[in-house]
Amino acid sequence: MSTETSGEVFDRRTTVKVVAGFVVAGLLLYFFGRVIGWGEIARTFAGANLTWLGLACLSTVVSLVVWAKSWDVILCTVGIDVPFRKIITTYFAATFADYATPFGKAGGGPFIAYVLAADTEANYQDSLASVVTADLLNLLPFFTFAGLGTLALLIQGEVPKQAEMLVAGLGGMAVLLPLVIYGSYRHQNLVERLVMKVVGPVAERVERVDAENVRERIEEFYGLVERIATSRRQLAKTLVYAYVGWLFFAAPLYFAALTLGVGDQLTPILVLFVVPASSLAGIVPTPGGVGGVEFALVGLIVALTTLQADVAASAALVYRVASYWFALALGGVAAFFVIHRS
Repeated sequence: MSTETSGEVFDRRTTVKVVAGFVVAGLLLYFFGRVIGWGEIARTFAGANLTWLGLACLSTVVSLVVWAKSWDVILCTVGIDVPFRKIITTYFAATFADYATPFGKAGGGPFIAYVLAADTEANYQDSLASVVTADLLNLLPFFTFAGLGTLALLIQGEVPKQAEMLVAGLGGMAVLLPLVIYGSYRHQNLVERLVMKVVGPVAERVERVDAENVRERIEEFYGLVERIATSRRQLAKTLVYAYVGWLFFAAPLYFAALTLGVGDQLTPILVLFVVPASSLAGIVPTPGGVGGVEFALVGLIVALTTLQADVAASAALVYRVASYWFALALGGVAAFFVIHRS
């Protein structure tokens, strides 16, 4: 991938979208504080133990490094040999690209593939296949922990009646979505036909869209995914890193509770459910789901614990500082180095 292509990742149009996304995110955070009450939130923070906040930030760093290792395994599987130290920097830069993209994780895949291709010897198609495969594998612990958390909460009878439908619905999604993803992999021809039904009419009207080229790219993509999937030992190693990474990604919410002295309320079992559930709000059209995730966290914490809204909001903000804003800052530094060396 050339420097010119790398530059396309951070072109003017993308920059405008990112800036607009952060403006919307800022407004959402402002209204978030207005609804809860900034004064009440500030009083909750007054007695915070910042040591736990430091551990929350460290846990986020560990999760990103572990997930970078899963990238490393997948890239080796498709024959791309890159020093792990370089992969870590690239992964942090890619995290910045992902977190700075409006619609959060929903819009970051192609963006990350550009970063990876610009900073390694991989071409864009290989990069995209690797990124999507890694993301899909990282979704398995997401659904596993959401399902286990749902089951544990229901068995322990700790779910208030007003939140039972919410918990059951999210638990159902934890089962349904993996089946949909697996079905799309097992029925590749059906997926290809559906995509071509959409692309075909567009290609007839837009000269720059080549339907046959799109078909070839889909087949190449599934071929690479198949190649990764058949390497069972490498696949197993990737899954181990995916699960370990998710544990460290979820831990900052528990550390956030300890920061505010409410660790007895936000137990590890509850955290395993709340983190994946709140992550679904990351599809809002703001960078990293800012605003939507915070509101979701407060709603879930208030529904599932006896904590007041101001304490729940404070815990949500501490968690997001450690898991999002801190990672965004580190990723921004890494992105600077990636662009410089590309």
